[in-house]
Amino acid sequence: MPSTAVITDSTADLMPDQAAAAGIRVVPLVVTFGAESFQVGVDLSTQQFWDRLLAPGAPIPSTAAPSPGTFKTLFEDCFAAGADAIVCALIGAELSGTFGSATVAASMLPEREIHLIDTRSTSMSTGLPALMAAELAASGVPAGEIAERVRARLPDVDLYVAVDTLEYLRKGGRLSAAQSVVGNILSVKPLITVRDGQVVMTERQRSRAKARARVVELIAAHPVERLAIVHTPTSTAEEVQAFRDALVAALPGLPASAITVGLLGASTGPHLGPDLMGACFLARPGSHVHATA
Repeated sequence: MPSTAVITDSTADLMPDQAAAAGIRVVPLVVTFGAESFQVGVDLSTQQFWDRLLAPGAPIPSTAAPSPGTFKTLFEDCFAAGADAIVCALIGAELSGTFGSATVAASMLPEREIHLIDTRSTSMSTGLPALMAAELAASGVPAGEIAERVRARLPDVDLYVAVDTLEYLRKGGRLSAAQSVVGNILSVKPLITVRDGQVVMTERQRSRAKARARVVELIAAHPVERLAIVHTPTSTAEEVQAFRDALVAALPGLPASAITVGLLGASTGPHLGPDLMGACFLARPGSHVHATA
């Protein structure tokens, strides 16, 4: 039976054991603090990233896409290990140069079957499509069909997160200065999502509690079949559990096995900052929670 390797990038926020269990290979982005640069998941763990970010006087980090050479090496490793084809689900091309690097790398191996999927999103909204691809690959579905089926489900993937500030998004160039100013006035708490490959502020709430409650309402408006809660270490275990409990109560019938909880990773954290709570979700087939091109 032909085997298909599944690859994603570190913005997907898959926990290391989660990616390993699914057989997903993760291409690391580069995070830079001042003069120091690290490969995410290689020489910088998620916890190490947050320890650095939250240290007094720490510079706001920046991120860089993996090089085409990094992708080419991983592609070749997968084929050398016995893969007949590769399916690669990646952060949106509008959000990062990662997809462009993968495209260049794939062009260097024209005789190989490599399918690239632009998820047009990030965090677990990239991770969930990668997990879908891995499950299909494990079932023996051909690579071309995997890519086709995952792309067909992208309109059913969405996310809502509540943040304390838009400053990190503004400094990282992911949000306009005008949006940032509006989002930060009167100490309101913005709600963020991704639309057509762009980070946008959808609403503003007057308190952190109201913002998180609104995230629950927005997600519960859809027929969710899989849920990935993401948070930052500044939230207490009790706060995370309360948020999870609220979502479970609002989504009756969603099995516990369909819910994961994890830290926002070192590739997405630089753009969203601390004090974040939210979730990415996969709605039932054909729900089309938002449009994709």
